[in-house]
Amino acid sequence: MSAVQATVCELDLRALGLRAVNYALHQGRAGTAFEVLNPDGVHALAAGLTSELAVDVRGHAGYYCAGMNQHATVRVRGNAGVGVGENMMSGRIEVHGSVGQSAAASAHGGMLVVGGDAAARCGISLKGANIVVRGSVGHSSAFMAQTGRLVVLGDAGAGLGDSIYEARLYVRGSVADRGADCIEKPMRDEHVRELTELLTAAGITDAAATEFRRFGSARTLYHWQPSRGTI
Repeated sequence: MSAVQATVCELDLRALGLRAVNYALHQGRAGTAFEVLNPDGVHALAAGLTSELAVDVRGHAGYYCAGMNQHATVRVRGNAGVGVGENMMSGRIEVHGSVGQSAAASAHGGMLVVGGDAAARCGISLKGANIVVRGSVGHSSAFMAQTGRLVVLGDAGAGLGDSIYEARLYVRGSVADRGADCIEKPMRDEHVRELTELLTAAGITDAAATEFRRFGSARTLYHWQPSRGTI
């Protein structure tokens, strides 16, 4: 039996309050598993964790759940609000339901897996994390995404990848329209391998990498080109 399985701590948020629950999580030793009961959609739950913990949230979470995460694995057995995994550095976040706007905004590393849909601006200013969404994503997803990967098994809303840099976007469904400088690119063997690894890591077995299209930067916005006219 692993250390994570051997040590389990139940935290009833309704009884203890958010501050006490977050304090307990921050004091937890690496390898400890926590179950957070009755989260009731509270905001900033499990934010700023820096240890290799396993946190199982038994219900819905509010805004900025697991923001700034490092090393921890956080599972939300419900929906999560705006900014889940915002500025995540490493670790893993799983949301069994859907998520609000700006999921994994500015995330540098780690993986976010969404079982349902993600609202607008999913992966905005992405800086290296991997995001896998089983459902669809809203408008302006991957806006100004610098690096990292966004995988969408459903559809993508308007303005996908607007002003994108070097992030890679994989979409299995339809794309309403692409944002500035975002173009469709060929799926070469390296991309099929990469996407296969991402789907496997996300625990997805009912989708094949060959079913997806790839989108990325046309690289025409890297340098500002002043107008030739007069002001």
